[in-house]
Amino acid sequence: MPPIPGSGLAKGLAVTLRTMTKRAHTAQYPEVQPELPPRSRGVIGLFEENCTVCMLCARECPDWCIYIDSHKETVPAATPGGRERSRNVLDRFAIDFSLCMYCGICIEVCPFDALFWSPEFEYAETDIHDLTHERDKLREWMWTVPAPPALDPCAEEPKEIAAARKAAEKAEAAAAAVAAAAAESGATPPADGTPDTPAGGTA
Repeated sequence: MPPIPGSGLAKGLAVTLRTMTKRAHTAQYPEVQPELPPRSRGVIGLFEENCTVCMLCARECPDWCIYIDSHKETVPAATPGGRERSRNVLDRFAIDFSLCMYCGICIEVCPFDALFWSPEFEYAETDIHDLTHERDKLREWMWTVPAPPALDPCAEEPKEIAAARKAAEKAEAAAAAVAAAAAESGATPPADGTPDTPAGGTA
């Protein structure tokens, strides 16, 4: 059966009429800021106190948009008779956001949590050369990084916390045993919770 002449036009007008009756939603940007998802990839913030200049982020970056300069300093011995040590000092940490593809590899490979995602996205420039941001600007974005999500209450306890808790409970149990033994013998337990040891003998 051939189509009725003008049926396509009628369908198009019907769509137009249905759309005209719907309320339009207009985002009044920049007066009203958008509500971004909590894990938005806006820009990368740098917490330089955690950076050890290991260069992992620069080596793993597929775009080679991270530039790091550093120098070595000698740290004097912490104890008498110790030896001096050398450490890397960060001189420059810059990211060229005209090359960055926001893959997040640099953040994932950082072993010391020095790089974080910030939801800031308003850093457009009129000159492409101004999109290379140095560490002072990256540090400013660090303070806009949202707090990490809360831990799952049903999740397994981290091994580090479990080990520390068991060590604390063991120390408390030992101190309680010493106090109980001292109470039975009528002696005063030492302040550190360790049993008294006679000179030249064992406890």
